[in-house]
Amino acid sequence: MTDRLYYADAYLREFDASIARVEHAGGRTSVYLDRTAFYPTSGGQPFDLGTIQQSVVERPFQGRVLDVLDENDGIAHVIEGEGFAAGQRVHGVIDWTRRFDHMQQHTGQHVLSAAVDRLFSVRTISFHLGTEASTIDLSRELTRGELVAAEAEANRIVWENHPVSIRYAAADEAAKLPLRKEPAREGTLRLIDIDGFDLSACGGTHVATTGGIGVIAIGGTERFKGGQRVEFFCGGRALAKFRSMRDALAGAVRALSVLPHELSDAVEKLQADARERQKSLTSLQQDLARYRAEEFIASAEQTAGGRLVARAVDADANGLKSLASAIASRPGHTAVLVSTARPVLVVIARSQDVSVAANQVVAALTSKFGGRGGGRPALAQAGGLDGDASAILAAARAAVMAG
Repeated sequence: MTDRLYYADAYLREFDASIARVEHAGGRTSVYLDRTAFYPTSGGQPFDLGTIQQSVVERPFQGRVLDVLDENDGIAHVIEGEGFAAGQRVHGVIDWTRRFDHMQQHTGQHVLSAAVDRLFSVRTISFHLGTEASTIDLSRELTRGELVAAEAEANRIVWENHPVSIRYAAADEAAKLPLRKEPAREGTLRLIDIDGFDLSACGGTHVATTGGIGVIAIGGTERFKGGQRVEFFCGGRALAKFRSMRDALAGAVRALSVLPHELSDAVEKLQADARERQKSLTSLQQDLARYRAEEFIASAEQTAGGRLVARAVDADANGLKSLASAIASRPGHTAVLVSTARPVLVVIARSQDVSVAANQVVAALTSKFGGRGGGRPALAQAGGLDGDASAILAAARAAVMAG
Protein backbone atom coordinates (compact mmCIF):
# COMPACT_ATOMS: atom_id res chain seq x y z
CA MET A 1 0.00 0.00 0.00
CA THR A 2 1.09 3.55 -0.70
CA ASP A 3 1.76 5.97 2.17
CA ARG A 4 -0.42 8.98 1.29
CA LEU A 5 1.67 11.97 2.31
CA TYR A 6 -0.98 14.47 1.22
CA TYR A 7 -3.26 13.21 3.99
CA ALA A 8 -0.99 14.72 6.63
CA ASP A 9 0.52 17.67 4.74
CA ALA A 10 -1.29 19.24 1.79
CA TYR A 11 1.49 21.85 1.52
CA LEU A 12 4.17 19.24 0.73
CA ARG A 13 5.49 20.17 -2.72
CA GLU A 14 8.38 17.71 -3.11
CA PHE A 15 9.14 14.27 -1.70
CA ASP A 16 11.44 11.28 -2.05
CA ALA A 17 10.19 7.73 -2.53
CA SER A 18 11.04 4.27 -3.87
CA ILE A 19 9.35 2.61 -6.83
CA ALA A 20 7.42 -0.43 -5.62
CA ARG A 21 6.54 -1.65 -9.12
CA VAL A 22 6.04 -0.54 -12.72
CA GLU A 23 3.25 -1.74 -15.00
CA HIS A 24 2.85 -1.34 -18.76
CA ALA A 25 -0.63 -1.73 -20.24
CA GLY A 26 -2.57 -0.15 -23.07
CA GLY A 27 0.41 1.91 -24.15
CA ARG A 28 0.65 3.53 -20.70
CA THR A 29 3.28 3.25 -17.99
CA SER A 30 2.04 3.23 -14.41
CA VAL A 31 4.52 3.74 -11.57
CA TYR A 32 3.60 2.69 -8.02
CA LEU A 33 5.55 4.32 -5.18
CA ASP A 34 5.93 3.35 -1.54
CA ARG A 35 4.90 6.91 -0.62
CA THR A 36 3.47 9.84 -2.57
CA ALA A 37 2.28 13.42 -2.27
CA PHE A 38 0.37 13.18 -5.57
CA TYR A 39 -3.38 13.35 -4.99
CA PRO A 40 -5.45 10.90 -7.07
CA THR A 41 -8.86 11.79 -8.51
CA SER A 42 -11.32 11.29 -5.65
CA GLY A 43 -14.30 12.90 -3.93
CA GLY A 44 -14.94 15.42 -6.70
CA GLN A 45 -11.34 16.68 -6.69
CA PRO A 46 -9.08 16.06 -9.74
CA PHE A 47 -5.61 14.52 -9.59
CA ASP A 48 -2.33 16.39 -9.20
CA LEU A 49 0.18 16.97 -11.99
CA GLY A 50 3.95 17.24 -11.75
CA THR A 51 7.07 15.15 -12.37
CA ILE A 52 8.78 12.07 -10.99
CA GLN A 53 12.50 12.06 -11.59
CA GLN A 54 15.62 10.09 -10.77
CA SER A 55 19.14 11.55 -10.60
CA VAL A 56 21.55 8.98 -11.96
CA VAL A 57 25.07 10.11 -12.76
CA GLU A 58 25.23 8.19 -16.02
CA ARG A 59 21.66 8.82 -17.19
CA PRO A 60 19.40 11.26 -15.34
CA PHE A 61 15.77 11.12 -16.42
CA GLN A 62 12.33 12.27 -15.38
CA GLY A 63 8.75 11.52 -16.31
CA ARG A 64 5.80 13.83 -16.50
CA VAL A 65 2.79 12.71 -14.43
CA LEU A 66 -0.29 12.57 -16.69
CA ASP A 67 -2.81 10.98 -14.31
CA VAL A 68 -3.00 9.65 -10.76
CA LEU A 69 -5.38 6.78 -9.98
CA ASP A 70 -6.48 5.46 -6.61
CA GLU A 71 -6.46 1.67 -6.90
CA ASN A 72 -7.14 -1.02 -4.32
CA ASP A 73 -3.49 -1.98 -3.97
CA GLY A 74 -1.92 1.46 -4.22
CA ILE A 75 -1.78 4.70 -6.18
CA ALA A 76 -0.86 4.51 -9.85
CA HIS A 77 1.08 7.41 -11.36
CA VAL A 78 0.60 7.34 -15.13
CA ILE A 79 3.93 8.56 -16.51
CA GLU A 80 5.11 10.01 -19.80
CA GLY A 81 8.68 8.75 -19.88
CA GLU A 82 10.85 5.63 -19.80
CA GLY A 83 13.57 4.11 -17.67
CA PHE A 84 11.56 3.52 -14.50
CA ALA A 85 12.07 0.22 -12.66
CA ALA A 86 11.18 -1.29 -9.30
CA GLY A 87 13.60 -0.42 -6.51
CA GLN A 88 14.72 2.93 -7.92
CA ARG A 89 14.81 5.98 -5.65
CA VAL A 90 12.91 8.89 -7.16
CA HIS A 91 12.02 12.48 -6.37
CA GLY A 92 8.47 13.76 -6.92
CA VAL A 93 7.60 17.40 -7.59
CA ILE A 94 3.99 18.58 -7.40
CA ASP A 95 2.57 21.20 -9.78
CA TRP A 96 1.98 23.62 -6.90
CA THR A 97 -0.12 26.15 -8.82
CA ARG A 98 -2.65 23.44 -9.68
CA ARG A 99 -2.54 21.87 -6.20
CA PHE A 100 -3.08 25.15 -4.32
CA ASP A 101 -5.94 26.06 -6.66
CA HIS A 102 -7.60 22.75 -5.82
CA MET A 103 -7.01 23.35 -2.11
CA GLN A 104 -8.73 26.75 -2.31
CA GLN A 105 -11.72 25.40 -4.25
CA HIS A 106 -12.18 22.30 -2.08
CA THR A 107 -11.96 24.15 1.23
CA GLY A 108 -14.23 26.84 -0.18
CA GLN A 109 -16.76 24.15 -0.99
CA HIS A 110 -16.77 22.96 2.62
CA VAL A 111 -17.39 26.51 3.84
CA LEU A 112 -20.09 27.31 1.27
CA SER A 113 -21.92 24.00 1.79
CA ALA A 114 -21.79 24.49 5.57
CA ALA A 115 -23.16 28.03 5.22
CA VAL A 116 -26.09 26.80 3.12
CA ASP A 117 -26.76 23.99 5.58
CA ARG A 118 -26.53 26.19 8.67
CA LEU A 119 -28.69 29.01 7.31
CA PHE A 120 -31.34 27.07 5.40
CA SER A 121 -30.92 23.35 6.30
CA VAL A 122 -30.27 22.53 2.64
CA ARG A 123 -27.92 19.61 2.05
CA THR A 124 -25.14 19.41 -0.54
CA ILE A 125 -25.70 16.24 -2.57
CA SER A 126 -22.48 16.31 -4.59
CA PHE A 127 -19.46 18.44 -5.46
CA HIS A 128 -17.43 18.79 -8.67
CA LEU A 129 -14.15 20.67 -9.03
CA GLY A 130 -13.79 21.61 -12.69
CA THR A 131 -10.97 23.18 -14.66
CA GLU A 132 -12.41 26.70 -14.60
CA ALA A 133 -15.32 26.55 -12.14
CA SER A 134 -16.63 24.32 -9.37
CA THR A 135 -20.19 23.33 -8.55
CA ILE A 136 -22.25 22.01 -5.67
CA ASP A 137 -25.59 20.28 -6.17
CA LEU A 138 -28.16 21.25 -3.53
CA SER A 139 -31.22 19.29 -2.42
CA ARG A 140 -33.54 22.23 -3.20
CA GLU A 141 -33.44 25.53 -5.03
CA LEU A 142 -32.34 28.61 -3.13
CA THR A 143 -33.81 32.01 -3.85
CA ARG A 144 -31.59 34.85 -4.99
CA GLY A 145 -31.76 36.32 -1.50
CA GLU A 146 -30.77 33.03 0.10
CA LEU A 147 -27.80 32.67 -2.24
CA VAL A 148 -26.60 36.17 -1.36
CA ALA A 149 -26.95 35.40 2.36
CA ALA A 150 -25.06 32.10 2.02
CA GLU A 151 -22.28 33.79 0.04
CA ALA A 152 -21.97 36.52 2.69
CA GLU A 153 -21.86 33.99 5.54
CA ALA A 154 -19.24 31.87 3.75
CA ASN A 155 -17.00 34.90 3.22
CA ARG A 156 -17.38 35.93 6.85
CA ILE A 157 -15.80 32.60 7.79
CA VAL A 158 -13.06 33.10 5.18
CA TRP A 159 -12.15 36.54 6.50
CA GLU A 160 -12.23 35.46 10.14
CA ASN A 161 -9.41 33.06 9.18
CA HIS A 162 -10.60 29.97 11.09
CA PRO A 163 -8.06 27.15 11.49
CA VAL A 164 -8.62 24.10 9.26
CA SER A 165 -7.33 20.96 10.93
CA ILE A 166 -7.27 17.23 10.24
CA ARG A 167 -8.67 14.68 12.70
CA TYR A 168 -9.18 10.93 12.56
CA ALA A 169 -12.02 9.01 14.17
CA ALA A 170 -13.32 5.46 14.19
CA ALA A 171 -16.81 4.91 12.76
CA ASP A 172 -18.44 4.53 16.18
CA GLU A 173 -16.74 7.68 17.45
CA ALA A 174 -17.65 9.62 14.29
CA ALA A 175 -21.30 8.64 14.74
CA LYS A 176 -21.34 10.73 17.92
CA LEU A 177 -19.78 13.78 16.27
CA PRO A 178 -21.74 16.65 14.62
CA LEU A 179 -20.76 15.75 11.07
CA ARG A 180 -22.49 17.88 8.45
CA LYS A 181 -23.03 14.85 6.23
CA GLU A 182 -23.17 11.15 7.03
CA PRO A 183 -19.97 9.56 5.68
CA ALA A 184 -20.18 7.03 2.85
CA ARG A 185 -17.14 5.10 4.13
CA GLU A 186 -16.69 2.84 7.11
CA GLY A 187 -13.66 2.27 9.31
CA THR A 188 -11.34 5.06 10.36
CA LEU A 189 -12.45 8.40 8.93
CA ARG A 190 -10.35 11.41 8.05
CA LEU A 191 -12.21 14.52 9.23
CA ILE A 192 -11.70 18.11 8.09
CA ASP A 193 -12.46 20.44 10.99
CA ILE A 194 -13.11 24.11 10.20
CA ASP A 195 -12.92 25.47 13.71
CA GLY A 196 -16.33 26.39 15.09
CA PHE A 197 -18.11 26.05 11.75
CA ASP A 198 -17.92 22.69 9.96
CA LEU A 199 -16.85 19.09 10.49
CA SER A 200 -16.89 16.75 7.49
CA ALA A 201 -15.34 13.44 6.46
CA CYS A 202 -13.08 14.11 3.49
CA GLY A 203 -9.90 12.76 1.92
CA GLY A 204 -9.07 15.86 -0.13
CA THR A 205 -6.43 18.55 0.22
CA HIS A 206 -7.29 21.80 2.00
CA VAL A 207 -5.72 25.10 3.05
CA ALA A 208 -4.50 25.47 6.64
CA THR A 209 -6.82 28.36 7.51
CA THR A 210 -9.97 29.66 5.84
CA GLY A 211 -8.14 32.88 4.99
CA GLY A 212 -6.20 30.84 2.44
CA ILE A 213 -9.41 30.49 0.41
CA GLY A 214 -9.22 34.21 -0.34
CA VAL A 215 -12.83 34.78 -1.34
CA ILE A 216 -15.88 32.71 -2.32
CA ALA A 217 -17.97 34.06 -5.19
CA ILE A 218 -21.16 32.42 -6.46
CA GLY A 219 -21.56 32.44 -10.24
CA GLY A 220 -24.51 30.99 -12.13
CA THR A 221 -27.19 28.55 -10.98
CA GLU A 222 -29.45 26.06 -12.74
CA ARG A 223 -32.11 23.55 -11.84
CA PHE A 224 -30.65 20.08 -11.52
CA LYS A 225 -32.37 16.78 -10.64
CA GLY A 226 -35.08 18.40 -8.56
CA GLY A 227 -32.61 20.65 -6.77
CA GLN A 228 -30.11 23.27 -7.81
CA ARG A 229 -26.58 23.31 -9.22
CA VAL A 230 -24.57 26.29 -7.93
CA GLU A 231 -21.37 27.43 -9.63
CA PHE A 232 -18.72 29.10 -7.48
CA PHE A 233 -15.17 30.45 -7.68
CA CYS A 234 -12.59 30.72 -4.91
CA GLY A 235 -9.29 32.54 -4.48
CA GLY A 236 -7.30 32.86 -7.69
CA ARG A 237 -10.22 31.70 -9.80
CA ALA A 238 -12.46 34.40 -8.35
CA LEU A 239 -9.81 37.01 -9.18
CA ALA A 240 -9.48 35.69 -12.75
CA LYS A 241 -13.27 35.75 -13.14
CA PHE A 242 -13.41 39.31 -11.81
CA ARG A 243 -10.72 40.43 -14.28
CA SER A 244 -12.60 38.85 -17.17
CA MET A 245 -15.89 40.50 -16.17
CA ARG A 246 -14.13 43.82 -15.53
CA ASP A 247 -12.57 43.81 -18.99
CA ALA A 248 -15.87 42.83 -20.63
CA LEU A 249 -17.71 45.58 -18.74
CA ALA A 250 -15.07 48.18 -19.63
CA GLY A 251 -15.28 47.19 -23.30
CA ALA A 252 -19.08 47.45 -23.34
CA VAL A 253 -19.01 50.81 -21.54
CA ARG A 254 -16.51 52.19 -24.07
CA ALA A 255 -18.45 50.84 -27.05
CA LEU A 256 -21.76 52.30 -25.87
CA SER A 257 -20.33 55.52 -24.35
CA VAL A 258 -22.24 55.07 -21.10
CA LEU A 259 -21.40 54.77 -17.42
CA PRO A 260 -21.32 51.27 -15.89
CA HIS A 261 -24.64 51.72 -14.05
CA GLU A 262 -26.27 52.82 -17.33
CA LEU A 263 -25.22 49.70 -19.24
CA SER A 264 -28.36 47.65 -18.65
CA ASP A 265 -30.66 50.43 -19.89
CA ALA A 266 -28.39 51.03 -22.87
CA VAL A 267 -28.51 47.38 -23.89
CA GLU A 268 -32.31 47.29 -23.58
CA LYS A 269 -32.53 50.39 -25.79
CA LEU A 270 -30.24 48.79 -28.37
CA GLN A 271 -32.39 45.65 -28.42
CA ALA A 272 -35.57 47.73 -28.84
CA ASP A 273 -33.98 49.74 -31.66
CA ALA A 274 -32.79 46.53 -33.33
CA ARG A 275 -36.31 45.06 -33.22
CA GLU A 276 -37.73 48.20 -34.82
CA ARG A 277 -35.06 48.21 -37.51
CA GLN A 278 -35.75 44.55 -38.22
CA LYS A 279 -39.46 45.28 -38.64
CA SER A 280 -38.65 48.10 -41.06
CA LEU A 281 -36.15 45.94 -42.93
CA THR A 282 -38.64 43.09 -43.23
CA SER A 283 -41.28 45.47 -44.58
CA LEU A 284 -38.84 46.93 -47.11
CA GLN A 285 -37.71 43.44 -48.19
CA GLN A 286 -41.32 42.45 -48.75
CA ASP A 287 -41.96 45.59 -50.82
CA LEU A 288 -38.80 44.98 -52.83
CA ALA A 289 -39.70 41.31 -53.26
CA ARG A 290 -43.10 42.24 -54.69
CA TYR A 291 -41.49 44.72 -57.08
CA ARG A 292 -38.81 42.27 -58.26
CA ALA A 293 -41.37 39.46 -58.43
CA GLU A 294 -43.29 41.43 -61.07
CA GLU A 295 -40.09 41.81 -63.06
CA PHE A 296 -39.27 38.09 -62.85
CA ILE A 297 -42.84 37.00 -63.60
CA ALA A 298 -42.81 39.06 -66.77
CA SER A 299 -39.88 36.97 -68.07
CA ALA A 300 -41.07 33.58 -66.75
CA GLU A 301 -40.81 30.62 -69.09
CA GLN A 302 -43.85 28.57 -69.97
CA THR A 303 -43.72 24.85 -69.10
CA ALA A 304 -46.17 22.00 -69.20
CA GLY A 305 -46.79 22.43 -65.50
CA GLY A 306 -47.17 26.21 -65.55
CA ARG A 307 -44.84 29.22 -65.61
CA LEU A 308 -41.32 28.82 -64.20
CA VAL A 309 -39.01 31.50 -62.80
CA ALA A 310 -35.48 30.12 -62.47
CA ARG A 311 -32.95 32.80 -61.57
CA ALA A 312 -29.68 33.44 -59.73
CA VAL A 313 -30.18 36.32 -57.29
CA ASP A 314 -27.79 38.34 -55.12
CA ALA A 315 -29.67 37.83 -51.83
CA ASP A 316 -29.48 36.03 -48.51
CA ALA A 317 -31.81 33.22 -47.42
CA ASN A 318 -34.53 35.60 -46.16
CA GLY A 319 -34.38 37.66 -49.36
CA LEU A 320 -34.63 34.56 -51.53
CA LYS A 321 -37.55 33.25 -49.50
CA SER A 322 -39.47 36.56 -49.64
CA LEU A 323 -38.96 36.83 -53.41
CA ALA A 324 -39.88 33.19 -54.11
CA SER A 325 -43.01 33.47 -51.95
CA ALA A 326 -44.06 36.65 -53.80
CA ILE A 327 -43.71 34.88 -57.16
CA ALA A 328 -45.61 31.81 -55.91
CA SER A 329 -48.47 34.02 -54.74
CA ARG A 330 -49.46 34.25 -58.41
CA PRO A 331 -51.49 31.25 -59.68
CA GLY A 332 -49.69 28.82 -61.95
CA HIS A 333 -46.12 29.81 -61.00
CA THR A 334 -43.06 27.99 -59.67
CA ALA A 335 -39.97 29.86 -58.45
CA VAL A 336 -36.47 28.39 -58.32
CA LEU A 337 -34.05 30.95 -56.88
CA VAL A 338 -30.38 30.38 -56.06
CA SER A 339 -27.83 32.72 -54.50
CA THR A 340 -24.94 34.11 -56.52
CA ALA A 341 -22.58 33.58 -53.54
CA ARG A 342 -21.05 30.20 -52.69
CA PRO A 343 -21.76 27.90 -50.98
CA VAL A 344 -25.07 28.22 -52.80
CA LEU A 345 -28.46 28.74 -51.19
CA VAL A 346 -31.59 27.61 -52.99
CA VAL A 347 -35.28 28.35 -52.37
CA ILE A 348 -38.13 26.73 -54.27
CA ALA A 349 -41.76 27.81 -53.99
CA ARG A 350 -44.84 26.99 -56.04
CA SER A 351 -48.44 28.19 -56.27
CA GLN A 352 -51.21 26.17 -54.69
CA ASP A 353 -52.54 25.14 -58.12
CA VAL A 354 -49.16 23.71 -59.23
CA SER A 355 -48.38 20.03 -58.62
CA VAL A 356 -44.57 20.31 -58.33
CA ALA A 357 -43.29 19.17 -54.90
CA ALA A 358 -40.69 21.76 -53.83
CA ASN A 359 -39.22 19.51 -51.13
CA GLN A 360 -38.60 16.72 -53.67
CA VAL A 361 -36.79 19.14 -55.99
CA VAL A 362 -34.60 20.28 -53.06
CA ALA A 363 -33.84 16.65 -52.20
CA ALA A 364 -32.73 16.02 -55.79
CA LEU A 365 -30.43 19.06 -55.70
CA THR A 366 -28.78 18.21 -52.37
CA SER A 367 -28.28 14.64 -53.57
CA LYS A 368 -26.34 15.97 -56.57
CA PHE A 369 -24.61 19.07 -55.16
CA GLY A 370 -24.40 18.31 -51.43
CA GLY A 371 -25.62 20.60 -48.70
CA ARG A 372 -28.65 20.17 -46.46
CA GLY A 373 -32.24 21.26 -46.72
CA GLY A 374 -35.90 20.40 -46.48
CA GLY A 375 -39.34 21.88 -46.32
CA ARG A 376 -42.88 21.30 -47.59
CA PRO A 377 -44.28 20.64 -51.06
CA ALA A 378 -45.23 24.33 -51.39
CA LEU A 379 -41.95 25.79 -50.06
CA ALA A 380 -38.53 24.27 -49.49
CA GLN A 381 -34.96 25.50 -49.16
CA ALA A 382 -31.38 24.26 -48.84
CA GLY A 383 -27.92 25.62 -48.14
CA GLY A 384 -24.32 24.61 -48.63
CA LEU A 385 -24.68 23.41 -52.21
CA ASP A 386 -21.33 23.06 -53.97
CA GLY A 387 -21.71 23.93 -57.63
CA ASP A 388 -22.06 26.66 -60.17
CA ALA A 389 -25.35 28.58 -60.00
CA SER A 390 -26.10 27.85 -63.65
CA ALA A 391 -25.57 24.11 -63.15
CA ILE A 392 -27.81 24.08 -60.10
CA LEU A 393 -30.53 26.00 -61.97
CA ALA A 394 -30.32 23.55 -64.87
CA ALA A 395 -30.68 20.58 -62.52
CA ALA A 396 -33.58 22.27 -60.71
CA ARG A 397 -35.30 23.07 -64.00
CA ALA A 398 -35.00 19.41 -65.05
CA ALA A 399 -36.42 18.23 -61.69
CA VAL A 400 -39.33 20.65 -61.97
CA MET A 401 -40.08 19.49 -65.52
CA ALA A 402 -39.95 15.86 -64.41
CA GLY A 403 -42.29 16.56 -61.50
